[in-house]
Amino acid sequence: MTLNKSQQLLLALMVCGLITLCVYKGLYLVLLLGGFFVLPLIIRNAFLVVTWFVFFSYFRLHEAMPVLMPFKIPLLLALSSLSGLSFQLWLNRDRISWHPVLTFLCIFTFWVFLSCIFATSRVAAFSDFNSIFIKIFIMVFAIAWLPEHPDQLRRFPFWLLLCGLVIAAIALHNKANGIGLVEGTRVTIGRDIRSMLGDPNDLALVLQFPMAFAVTYCFFGSKLQRFGALFCVVFLLFGLLATQSRGGLLAVVSTFFFMAVLRTRSLVLPGVIGVISLATLVLAAGISDRASGGAAESGVDESAMGRVYAWVAAFRMAVADPFTGVGLNNFYLNYYFYSPHWDGKNHAVHSTWFEMLGELGFAGLVLFLLMLFCVLTTSRRLLRTTENTPMQPLAESLWLALISFCVGGTFLTQGFTWPLYILIGLIVALDRLTQPSRRVAHDQPYHTS
Repeated sequence: MTLNKSQQLLLALMVCGLITLCVYKGLYLVLLLGGFFVLPLIIRNAFLVVTWFVFFSYFRLHEAMPVLMPFKIPLLLALSSLSGLSFQLWLNRDRISWHPVLTFLCIFTFWVFLSCIFATSRVAAFSDFNSIFIKIFIMVFAIAWLPEHPDQLRRFPFWLLLCGLVIAAIALHNKANGIGLVEGTRVTIGRDIRSMLGDPNDLALVLQFPMAFAVTYCFFGSKLQRFGALFCVVFLLFGLLATQSRGGLLAVVSTFFFMAVLRTRSLVLPGVIGVISLATLVLAAGISDRASGGAAESGVDESAMGRVYAWVAAFRMAVADPFTGVGLNNFYLNYYFYSPHWDGKNHAVHSTWFEMLGELGFAGLVLFLLMLFCVLTTSRRLLRTTENTPMQPLAESLWLALISFCVGGTFLTQGFTWPLYILIGLIVALDRLTQPSRRVAHDQPYHTS
């Protein structure tokens, strides 16, 4: 029997109402039983389910929009993702291919696990490992293995940009209404509920990821699509400027610079663009008005010195234990014992590289850099293999996002958060689906401007 649009809408409303009633009454067993009826749908759309779990975990959409929190959407998506992944791996077990990047990822993850065993606070280390990092690890394989056709990956940027626009809109709304401002000028989201987005640097980190995709797609597609991508760039940029994060601004400038390198195959013009962009963005962000790191502080400002002290502390942690450091999620707890300067409170490390150094030791940093180098070489190769194909914009977006991660990671703590690992999953998936034996026969050349 075929339903018309009115009947489909009525059925959807009835199902939504039933789910809401079950949640309100606490009838989770009913929802669990009902889940078996939608399991075939989940299996057929496993990659889409995993994608939205990643978006909710990375963008913290339920925290940015607290009205979604009672529905436990991340939990439901996590259970659905694991179910879909398990069935898909079983059904397609003969077609699963391994990738060298995944080998480095497994070795690095094993070292993170070792650092938890020898951590100064095993409770803090395993709490972070079990609640965050192991989910990220599993989802890398889900992103890498679940897509069965390149078209599934081509839809990813659209939803990514949509989520980025939602977060940027909420950030600008908070800025305009003075909600959750730090130091009087720096915007945050969900600070009252202790959301990850309650830190302006973390909010800048979240916005810089979709920025790389938006910049790339300004050069691909129809005029309407390019205009839409340009709108995303401007909107995301305003949201990022509101955070007044210097690390975020450097990441954006690096995105502009390397996109110019890709388009011109030169360094002179991109260098000029980079310098002008940096100066313009610093002025537009109003960083000189910040309470910390602003123009009111002479010499090396307090914010910069805080980073220097944190980096020295990370180096001392690695010297004390060169193999496993102080352990995952233990830098903050050990800051007092290793910092050359104490101002009455512990501080975050504010650098991905020093985070790895302090929490995983010299050995852990080397393993992380080897993994990153393998990802960069794979992404660089994809730029050549996907040239003049429909997958070229995605390959360029992933390359720019990696560069943005490396630059922003120097000043932002993102070694154990989603961005890099989402990129790893997408790069492995793209490399798998664009191998000569797997290329779709009907793909036509994709012309750029």
